[in-house]
Formats: sequence, C-alpha cells, structure tokens
Amino acid sequence: MKKIAFIAFLLAVFVPAGRAQESRQDISLSGSVLVEPFMASSTDVQVSANRAFGGLLSYRFMLTPSSALEVNYGLTYQNNIHFYTNPNNYNVATRTQEISAAFVRSFIYKNFNPFVEAGPGAFIFLPIRNSGTTSLDVKQQTQVGGIYGAGFAYEVSPSFDVRVEYRGMVTKVPSFGDGALSTNRWYNISDPVIGVAYHF
Repeated sequence: MKKIAFIAFLLAVFVPAGRAQESRQDISLSGSVLVEPFMASSTDVQVSANRAFGGLLSYRFMLTPSSALEVNYGLTYQNNIHFYTNPNNYNVATRTQEISAAFVRSFIYKNFNPFVEAGPGAFIFLPIRNSGTTSLDVKQQTQVGGIYGAGFAYEVSPSFDVRVEYRGMVTKVPSFGDGALSTNRWYNISDPVIGVAYHF
C-alpha cells in the first residue's frame, strides 16, 4: 500500500512538471523605433514624420517547436507628423498604438533561432493636444493593415533569450479625420525592435 501511495505521489509531482517543461509560451518586452516614410498624394498633400520611440509587448504560444502564434501591443511616446498642403503646413503630435497578431515560423540552430512572421494589425493614431499640434480639427483615427518581420532570437538560458527584429507595418497614411490632409495612400512604417523574452 505504501508503494502505491509513493508511486501516486511521484506521478502527482512529476507529471505536472513534465507538462510545464513542454509548455512553449513566452512573453517579451522590446524597445522600438517607428520610422515613417515620406509620402505624397496624387494631388498636393505631402506627409513626413520624425522618428517615434516606444515599446512592444508580445506573447507567443508555440504550436510546434518551430511555429507559433503571436499577439502584440505596441505604444509610442510621441512624434510629429507633418502635412504640407500648398501653401499650408500642419503638424500633428501623435501617439501611435498597435494591436496585432501574427504567425511565426522559426528555424532552430542550437542557441541561434532566426524567425519570420506576418499577420493582421490595427493601428490607432492618437493626436495629442499640445503645442506640437497646429490643427485643432484632427481626431483619433484607427486604420487596419498588417505586419511582417524577420529577426533572430539568441538563447541566453533555457528561460531567457534576446530578440532582434526588423518589423514592417503596412497601413493607410493617417489623415486624422480631416479631408484636407488625406492622401488616400498606403505606406510601410519601419519598426526595428530589440528586447528580451521570458519562456514559461
């Protein structure tokens, strides 16, 4: 009877531990830089912006050892989007949020794991009411688009890795609800990131 109780005890302790080791989830926190390209409409609207610094929080669930689903939330501090409509200039101080999901495919080479990813995303352009915004008619705008990226993860320990990635965000150029600022064009925002992931 004692042997049966002892075996039951070992099963109760080691089976959950084994399952925990099989759990392939991770959460990562990264610093990011949004680099928005110059864009001109077919009429007379031209759009440019300075760099925006922010953070990216990601969660991955491994479907297999080399494929995963990922969800992301990104937020920038502030950058200025500049609109030129001859002869007027408008600045919009903006905070950009990203909510996205992606399929991730990894390639495992010991501690060095390159990966690629792609998926849909929503981007929220939020004007900030301060001296950096020269047009009071601008409003918050949400655009639907997509993300893609490629990078690598370097495993520092079984629980941690360092991730470096180039990400692209494809979306329509924001007009902030003001028809005079509309380009009706799509553009690719570059978003290089570097961060640390924790596996659990």
